[in-house]
Amino acid sequence: MVTIISGTNRKHSNTSKIARQYQLILRDKGIEAAILSLEDLDLLHYNTAFETIENEILIPTTHFIIISPEYNGSFPGVLKMLFDTSRSHEIWFHKKALLTGVATGRAGNLRGMDHLADVLNYMKITVHPNKLPISSVNSVVSSDGEIIDNNTLKAISQQLDEFILWASLQSLPLNK
Repeated sequence: MVTIISGTNRKHSNTSKIARQYQLILRDKGIEAAILSLEDLDLLHYNTAFETIENEILIPTTHFIIISPEYNGSFPGVLKMLFDTSRSHEIWFHKKALLTGVATGRAGNLRGMDHLADVLNYMKITVHPNKLPISSVNSVVSSDGEIIDNNTLKAISQQLDEFILWASLQSLPLNK
């Protein structure tokens, strides 16, 4: 199972728009993916609503695509709270992740993706090496939330093709 995490709790964010575009591109490639938005989650408390998300979405997911905006040179605290609130051994250990950074500036959250990759590696998640920075996101996304820049669409498609291939190779037996 593939889950796309929209890594901010801001309403109507560019991050959620990019997450929806990833979902559509994956669907075109024959892969269904769920989106987990952090917009309305209470991540300060471990409660029954969060436990349901763990059991129905996070635990069954084997591959995560995390879309993370740049917040103060890193990734959002609410995304860190998702990891901190969850039962990390059951949720995250030995899974795979693909990272995409989103920023209105020119670096596309490169530093934040490095910080996030370090946290994910600590939680025993294998991070795909093609971390895609989407810079000047305001100019590549239309007001309807569609990516209008062909180079960005090509980069996302290539990143997803690599991730799909990598994921399929990860399931090969080692004793061949």
